[in-house]
Amino acid sequence: MSLASTTVLDRFLRYVQIDTQSDPNSTTQPSTEKQKDLSRLLVTELFEMGVMNTHLDEHGYVYATLPANTNKLNVPVICFCSHVDTSPDCSGKGVKPIVHTNWDGSDIVLPEDTSQVLSVSEHSDLQAQIGNDIVTASGTTLLGADNKAGVAEIMDAVYYLINHSEIKHGTIKILFTPDEEIGRGTAKVDLEKLGADFGYTIDGESLGTLEDETFSADGVKITIYGVSTHPGFAKGKLENAIKIAADVVAALPKDSLSPETTEEMEGFIHPTSIEGILEKVTLGFIIRDFSESGLHKKEDYLRSILNKVLENHPNSRADFEVIEQYRNMKEVLIQFPRVSEYAMEAIQRSGLTPLRRSIRGGTDGSRLSFMGLPCPNIFAGEHAFHSKLEWVSVQDMLKAVEVIVNLSQVWEEKS
Repeated sequence: MSLASTTVLDRFLRYVQIDTQSDPNSTTQPSTEKQKDLSRLLVTELFEMGVMNTHLDEHGYVYATLPANTNKLNVPVICFCSHVDTSPDCSGKGVKPIVHTNWDGSDIVLPEDTSQVLSVSEHSDLQAQIGNDIVTASGTTLLGADNKAGVAEIMDAVYYLINHSEIKHGTIKILFTPDEEIGRGTAKVDLEKLGADFGYTIDGESLGTLEDETFSADGVKITIYGVSTHPGFAKGKLENAIKIAADVVAALPKDSLSPETTEEMEGFIHPTSIEGILEKVTLGFIIRDFSESGLHKKEDYLRSILNKVLENHPNSRADFEVIEQYRNMKEVLIQFPRVSEYAMEAIQRSGLTPLRRSIRGGTDGSRLSFMGLPCPNIFAGEHAFHSKLEWVSVQDMLKAVEVIVNLSQVWEEKS
């Protein structure tokens, strides 16, 4: 597939200029109405392509169906999914994408904030990109490749399939979700309306990767109730909830069990928030492990730290609440091996060496898998996400489009 025959770059440059940040403090679905600005555009573009069975619902989900063009009746219905929102960790307003054509390997200094420098020494995946076209933002915002690269790639793959009817495929479903970045990407999804048998999120990083294993994830909320009294008469009476909370955090290991000290298959306990006053403090944690048993061991360990600290504060108490977030998709995908196997074949057909790996995180596919839609994650080419140095290679995006097209064909051929 040559660049001249695709629309992925034009689409991507158009999509990233639409502000779609989600908001973790919002209680609505979607969390921000502006996410629908992109969703409405996608619906319009799908209609223009001739994908008439396209719908944007009240919760911000885009559902679309590309009808089968094969005579085979037993081809499973597959879904390609990406999310339209960008991370609230870095501004996504007023994105100015820059295409650095035929990149020569030198540092890329972003023009609107020259302290933002994209270099091979800091971003090792750039080593394979010399001669390619690199897209960045201008230095004051994130780019939005996470996950508008995936959105553009799915849209271009649909466009390509429509214009190349010689490529036979079964029914293909398209799903664009809101609020993935704040953990609510599947909160209101209607899988019955979607009507797919298997799915793929297009939301991964390096060229050629397939991710079919994720962390299992829980949140923990610790609410500490101290004893308040006037500080002038506090001796022997005051039990400061702020200090109790600080002692809990300080008791965590310094050289293990944290994001900054772990890698590969190691999990962690990560404090993410602290809020309160002398009388009452709430601590927020995320717990991650690749096994559910490992997850529970870490929660038990955190609980033991809390109980140990409370021994020194006999009149104080605490609530320990575990909130399930998502589970390792491998537990589901192992029951449907061809879902990953076909993706590996599609990657290989695209001239790439498939790399199967685990994610130190989760995707919409984690939840979708346990909701009944087995759904691993395929690369989109996005890098340095959630930062002003976010980048993507045009050539990697083209390969992702090719993989989607090949995967559609693989399912038809093997059915």
